[in-house]
Amino acid sequence: MSESEPHPIAYTALQPGTPVQTTDGQPFATVRSVLVDELVSVFDGIVVDTDDGRRFVDADQIDSIFTTHVRTTLSADEAAALPQPDGSNVIDIKPPGSAAARLGRMFGRRKR
Repeated sequence: MSESEPHPIAYTALQPGTPVQTTDGQPFATVRSVLVDELVSVFDGIVVDTDDGRRFVDADQIDSIFTTHVRTTLSADEAAALPQPDGSNVIDIKPPGSAAARLGRMFGRRKR
């Protein structure tokens, strides 16, 4: 992997505003939030903002997640036909520093 190539990341590191692409690399949305089944801690998909409003992309439709974008398995037509999210189990993405702050609290370190 060269320095110019994006680095793969876990869904937990996904940031709001990250571009979402069709299978052929065409952007069609940006990430708004992540859906997680909290009972079993399983990634369920993402809610995205499109020109036509919020839509849901199921985890099975996501090919890869990078620092610079999310690549789906969807064609342009499939992306245009995505359903609206139902609102259940939506976990808003936290700012990048929140995980470090949470770990610091767990181990007794507090910001001063």
